[in-house]
Amino acid sequence: MTHTFTLKALILATGLTVAMSSLAAKLTVVEVITSPPRTELLQKMLGEYKAQHPGTEIELISLPWGQAFEKLGTMLQSGEVPDVVEMPDTWQGLYASNNMLENLEPRLKNWEGTGQLTAKTLAMARAANGKATMIPYGFYMRALFWNKKLFQQAGLSEPPKTMEDFFNDAKRISALGNGISGYCLRGGVGGTNAWMMFMTAMNGSPAFFDKDGNSTLTQPGAVKGAQLLVDMYQQGGAPKDSINWGFNEIVSAFYSGKCAMLDQDPDALIAIKKSMPADDFAVAPMPVGPSGKAFPTIGYTGWAMFKQGKQKDLAWSLITFLSNKTNNLAWAKFVGTLPIYQGAEQDPFYKTPQFSGWFKELNDPNYVPLTMPTHLKGWGYFNSVLVKESSQETLLGENDTESMVKAWAKYLTKDQKAWLAAQK
Repeated sequence: MTHTFTLKALILATGLTVAMSSLAAKLTVVEVITSPPRTELLQKMLGEYKAQHPGTEIELISLPWGQAFEKLGTMLQSGEVPDVVEMPDTWQGLYASNNMLENLEPRLKNWEGTGQLTAKTLAMARAANGKATMIPYGFYMRALFWNKKLFQQAGLSEPPKTMEDFFNDAKRISALGNGISGYCLRGGVGGTNAWMMFMTAMNGSPAFFDKDGNSTLTQPGAVKGAQLLVDMYQQGGAPKDSINWGFNEIVSAFYSGKCAMLDQDPDALIAIKKSMPADDFAVAPMPVGPSGKAFPTIGYTGWAMFKQGKQKDLAWSLITFLSNKTNNLAWAKFVGTLPIYQGAEQDPFYKTPQFSGWFKELNDPNYVPLTMPTHLKGWGYFNSVLVKESSQETLLGENDTESMVKAWAKYLTKDQKAWLAAQK
C-alpha cells in the first residue's frame, strides 16, 4: 500500500500529460469509517459501476477510523489526492473552511437526483460554508424510543410531545417501582447530546453562540433545560446507576425493560430489534420545548471531492452512482443511517413505527437539526471530559446547575472567540 502511495505521489508530482492520461480511467476512493462487511458492500457497488463503465479501474483505500484523519492528511500533503473521499460531518467544516473541497453546486444543478433529495440533505450538504461540499449518504439523528408496554402499565397511551410531558411521563413510569425508570440517562461519555438537546429545546434556538461569539448556554431557557435533566435524575426519573452509563448500557437498559425512554440514533435499532419484539416499542420525534420546536442532534457522512482532484468529471460520475436512489437505500439500510431521498419512508423497510419518529423529524419544519460546534479546537475535550465530569458532579448534588452551565459557557465562548479571530 505504501509503495502505491509513493508511486502515485511521484506521478502526480511530475505533472506529465502522458502520465495523467494513463491515469484518466483510474479512480481512487478513500473509505474512512471502515469495517469488513461495510467495505465488502462498497466493493460490490464499485464493481457494479465498473461493469457499467468498461475500462474504468477503481482503487479502494480503506483507512481504519482511529487513524483515518491523520492518514488522509498525510496523503493530501504528499500530493496523493483521492478522487472520491468518504467525508464525515466533523471533517467537512475543517476542509471547507480551508477552501479545499470542490463546490458541487454547478454539478447539482444538472444532476437528475437533486430534485428528489430532502431539504435537510441539501442543508447538510451546504452546512460548512453555504455551498454544497459533499453529498451526504445518510443521517444519524436522535429520536425518542419508547416502550409501549411500560407506558401502558403507567396508564399512558402515547409518547410525550413536549418537554413537560417527557418529565412528567418519566416520573409516572418510575412510580411503577420494581426497578423500572422513565428515562435511560447517558451520564457517562457521550452524554453531551442530551444536555444540548434539552437546553436548546427549552431555549427555543439551535444557536450555540451569538454574533459576537458568546455562548448561549447561560440564557434563561437553556439553564431551564439543564435543570430539567438534573431534576429528572434527582427525583428518580432515571436509574441511579445511569450516571455512569454509555451507549451499550443505555441500549441494553431499554431493551431489557429497565427504563422506558431512550434518545438515540438509528444505529441503536440494530441491537434493540434483536432483543425486543417490534410491537413492544416505537420511535417518536424528540419532545418540543415552549417554542413548539425541538433540535435533535444530527450527524452525517457523505461523498466529497477535493479541489486538487485531477479527474472531477469521473469522480462526480461515481459520486452520483453511489448516491442514486437504489444504491443509497441499500447503503442506508446496511449501515444504519436514514436515507437522503424524499419518500424513502414509503419503502417497506422504513414504513414501520420503529422509523416514524425519524422521518417526522426529517420532514417537519418544527424539528431543526442541531449540529455541534465541532469546528472548535477544544470541542473534543469539552464533549468527552468536561461535560461528563461536571454533569456527574451536578447530578450527584455536588455542584449546582447554574455554576455548571456557566463553566461550559465560559469554555465555549473563549474557544469560539479564538476561532472567530482566526477567520479575520
